[in-house]
Amino acid sequence: MREQGARVTEGQKGAAAMIGACVVWGLSPLYYKLLSHVPALEVLSHRTLWSVVFFTVLLAVQGRLSHLRPLVWGRAGLVTAFAALMMSLNWFFFIFSVQNGHTVEASLGFYIFPLVAVAVGVLAFGERLRRVQFFAIGLATVAVITLALGLGVTPWIAIVLAVTLAGYGAAKRFGTAGPVVSVAAEVVMVLPFGLMWLALTHAGHAPQSTGAFGHDTRTSVLLVLSGLMTATPLILFSYATQRVSMTTVGLIQYLNPTLQFFCAVLVFSEPFTFWHKIAFGLIWAALLVYSAEAAWRERSTRRAARMTMPVPPAAL
Repeated sequence: MREQGARVTEGQKGAAAMIGACVVWGLSPLYYKLLSHVPALEVLSHRTLWSVVFFTVLLAVQGRLSHLRPLVWGRAGLVTAFAALMMSLNWFFFIFSVQNGHTVEASLGFYIFPLVAVAVGVLAFGERLRRVQFFAIGLATVAVITLALGLGVTPWIAIVLAVTLAGYGAAKRFGTAGPVVSVAAEVVMVLPFGLMWLALTHAGHAPQSTGAFGHDTRTSVLLVLSGLMTATPLILFSYATQRVSMTTVGLIQYLNPTLQFFCAVLVFSEPFTFWHKIAFGLIWAALLVYSAEAAWRERSTRRAARMTMPVPPAAL
């Protein structure tokens, strides 16, 4: 009984950590909106720089700096480079969407990401598509087409965010490092480009350059905090995945786009049209079906494992 109670407590801690990570991610539009006066590429460069600083200090304290080297050389380096590219594109378009009034579309991208990831698994890794997954992906596709036809424009930000996240997830399948070390290696690989852009920006040679850092305290502090904003949810996520099932992680992660959606509609007053309502309704229905089937499948697997568990010799 005591072991069971401890197990429940660890699960509750993991769920709380996952909720915390998703709250930070979901409310991050409020943070990036405060930096709307700084071009998205400049914000991205600072996010990369200060993430490197934060992760370097963290890994140094943990004595794990040496873990970075194997991830940036050879075949592992190619995987890290691809993951870094997908991560940077995702970060850029998310910041751009928030700054330019497209947070609703960004939240749509994070909603459809799990379904795009399933499609990538089928196309890139030869995974078999179950009927429920096929149905859910079909609903999501209809939702995107409906929104495109209804508004007369393709929701390209949502598509780019979902595809880059799926590409990032695909790259992670080839790695064995934990999320903190792997993301640290990724931002280290992107850092030279970020520093180059910041140098051009502060020299006045970059388009729409502001060289915002150092001009006023508020903006400078916000830019420095981007490293903490990046690292904190990743640490919480890493803690959570060690204590709760991936189905639980998958269900809780929908809190992220939901909070983004509320920020967009309730705080930023972005338009939520009739076509948005239809598209989001279809997406939510698809995710409900997909998540319910995943939860049922995990429960069935656990039940089967318990039924086939061998009897300990001491019990014979």
